[in-house]
Amino acid sequence: MAFLALGINHKTASVGVRERVAFPPESQVEALQQLCRLTCSREAAILSTCNRSELYLEQELLDSDEVLQWLAAYHRLSVAELRECAYVHTNEEAVQHMMRVASGLDSMVLGEPQILGQMKSAFAVAQEAGTIGPLLGRLFQATFSTAKSVRTDTAIGENPVSVAFAAVSLAKQIFSDLHRSQALLIGAGETITLVARHLHEQGIKRLVVANRTLERASMLAEQFGAHAVLLADIPQELVNSDIVISSTASQLPILGKGAVERALKQRRHKPMFMVDIAVPRDIEPEVGELEDIYLYSVDDLHEVVSENLKSRQGAADAAEQLVSAGADDFMQRLRERAAVDVLRACRQQAESLRDEELGRALRLLNNGSPAEEVLAQFARGLTNKLMHAPSVQLKKFSAAGRLDALAVAQELFALDEHMTSDKTPQ
Repeated sequence: MAFLALGINHKTASVGVRERVAFPPESQVEALQQLCRLTCSREAAILSTCNRSELYLEQELLDSDEVLQWLAAYHRLSVAELRECAYVHTNEEAVQHMMRVASGLDSMVLGEPQILGQMKSAFAVAQEAGTIGPLLGRLFQATFSTAKSVRTDTAIGENPVSVAFAAVSLAKQIFSDLHRSQALLIGAGETITLVARHLHEQGIKRLVVANRTLERASMLAEQFGAHAVLLADIPQELVNSDIVISSTASQLPILGKGAVERALKQRRHKPMFMVDIAVPRDIEPEVGELEDIYLYSVDDLHEVVSENLKSRQGAADAAEQLVSAGADDFMQRLRERAAVDVLRACRQQAESLRDEELGRALRLLNNGSPAEEVLAQFARGLTNKLMHAPSVQLKKFSAAGRLDALAVAQELFALDEHMTSDKTPQ
């Protein structure tokens, strides 16, 4: 049994690399099955967000190089390029890393709540793929439990700080009065929902939600009194949009330089503020080269995020202690479960020997042998059989100089530590 967590995140890789290593939702089941088929991983799960792509694995023998090679080949990257920004955690460190991630302690925005839902989605997808087994399954459940404790027992999640909140905060710095501004939101997922909520709370003048399906856009728009449109309607909506925030799962850019140029001309070069939260990016990077366009990616939000972190730093230490305790408890329980299997085998062996000797004793009694003799013979026979295998192994250990094994046996059987050692074997 060995746990492995391998991946990249916003601390180790640029958005350009992260978007190349991202796993689209529709490809994750196939990727998980391929991962288990082509590597020594017996259980696997993939967490892929705008800020990280991580593999959580259970292997019989740890082999991170093999997994790194698979990841590079899957995304058509060189192993050397990936190795520069990848990190590897094993066993208890891997357990602790998963719990830190789920608790929001490793996020760009400390304590952000979305990551726990994304972790649960990763678990569900792995279950669908059939790559979750008993060990990784227990680890995920322990991770969820620890993250819940962090949420309920610390103040790390009290303030509304997230990437979505940071984007809206930055918009407020550029447009001091959002009551006069119109915002176009591209996508209808959880991040865009948070953006819409924050903009609505700030009193945005008009809110438009564009999505691939009108039904999904309408469901979100109804919550905040917004207007729903299709992605094809974006060029018309750009003309009146002061703020554009995008977060979709598209593998190709949705908004190109040409469409923005045309909108700027119609706006008479009135400035536009754009935030591309998606990985891969929804807005072509070249859009940022245009005058009167203020384009920010998720990596550009670091400065805003760092200001918002101050309110949560005080709770971070308490959260780290809960994570450390959660990891220790999980590993202890796992080791205890390993002992249970050995104890079960020992008990089964002892019961088999007992039944064998008991059968012999009953036959002697039925044949008229004295009960006292039968009981004495039963006791001797059972003792000899129970001690035979340990005696043979202990003699082998002694001959090989395995004093450590002898000490463990003495402790295991609770023998007298001061037993005499001057008696020589007969």
